[in-house]
Amino acid sequence: MISPRDYHVHFYFDQNTLDLARQICEQVRDGFSISMGRVHEKNVGPHPKWSCQLTVSPEKFGEVVSWVALNRAGLTVFIHPNTGDDLKDHQEHAIWMGEILELDLSSFH
Repeated sequence: MISPRDYHVHFYFDQNTLDLARQICEQVRDGFSISMGRVHEKNVGPHPKWSCQLTVSPEKFGEVVSWVALNRAGLTVFIHPNTGDDLKDHQEHAIWMGEILELDLSSFH
């Protein structure tokens, strides 16, 4: 059985939804006491839009994802485990809320 060390929850946004995304990410960070990365106003890594990453422990996953599902305010959210296999984590193990976007997975091959 594969067990992730943690999960990444990526909120995607653009210049029109930047403030909304920042507010929601801060709510998740503060409400669940989890780590929040930088709010990237450019495409970073495999991500096709501006994004902010939250890191969630397996113990908090269900609670956080349930809250995100109900409070994402129309933003696209990409969620994946961190098992050590980046390609599978971003492709086969991915969970999407909202629009499914194409990731640039070339760096994982």
